[in-house]
Amino acid sequence: MAKAVITRSRAVLRQPGSAVLQAGGWALLYLILAMVAVLQVLPLIWLVFFSLKNNQEVFNLSPFALPLHPRWGNYTKVWTEGQIGHYFMNSVWITVTAVILTVLLASMVTYAITRMRWRNRSLVLGLFMTGMMIPVHSTLIPLFSLFSDFNLKDHPLSVILSYTAFNMPITIMILLGAYYALPREIEEAAVMDGCTVNRMFFRVVLPMTISVLTTTVIINMIYNWNEFIFVNTFISSDHLKTLTVGVQNFVGQYSTDWGAIGATLVISMLPIVVAFFILSEQIMEGVTAGAVKG
Repeated sequence: MAKAVITRSRAVLRQPGSAVLQAGGWALLYLILAMVAVLQVLPLIWLVFFSLKNNQEVFNLSPFALPLHPRWGNYTKVWTEGQIGHYFMNSVWITVTAVILTVLLASMVTYAITRMRWRNRSLVLGLFMTGMMIPVHSTLIPLFSLFSDFNLKDHPLSVILSYTAFNMPITIMILLGAYYALPREIEEAAVMDGCTVNRMFFRVVLPMTISVLTTTVIINMIYNWNEFIFVNTFISSDHLKTLTVGVQNFVGQYSTDWGAIGATLVISMLPIVVAFFILSEQIMEGVTAGAVKG
């Protein structure tokens, strides 16, 4: 049955006019993809226009209308008066620390589960995967009480540990396919050469999974950079807040500077966009790594 369908499809493609139909199909596909790309870019364009307007223009002009007088001073204002530069650096070092810790621990756990034989490893993997089903909001009160007992409330470590714990399940799940697809012959050769387990992990396995590691880094970075709940719950000191919480400085009880909020959002968006464009090829390689075993 399958062979008959394939033979019939090949016969149709060989018929006159099939090339025209195929070209039309590709043209339709590219048209749909172009429309999707435009829909994805439109919010970014709107946000840039939004950041260059004042309150009157925000409410009186069309959302995609050009600002009458582009107010680049909104960016200067949020960087100086709004302390966005300080919040930006807090976001950078907290995000980088949490990403490194998450990816390193997840790689070790995945290596132990997939490449070593020990009792109850399937149970351990199941416990990590269960973490993906736990809602973040249901853990706020227990975590707040725990961090208070350990004197970690209003401390950056409370946010870093929370990011690491909640990102471990998805990171392990992404790494599993790549680790299962690794050829064991390379590790066996390394053992024959006298390589220890630690040296094998850092010198052999990690370099072989660099593409999928890049994917996990980007996913963790996006989550950590945009996260709001943990910082707003565990951090009360203004000098420890991150960029997502710092935007509230421009929201007042009686007035709100919408242009400044837009400028803050553009600044917070730039690192993620730049990182994605620079590492887009590695991300695609990491997504497909380990998809087919053997």
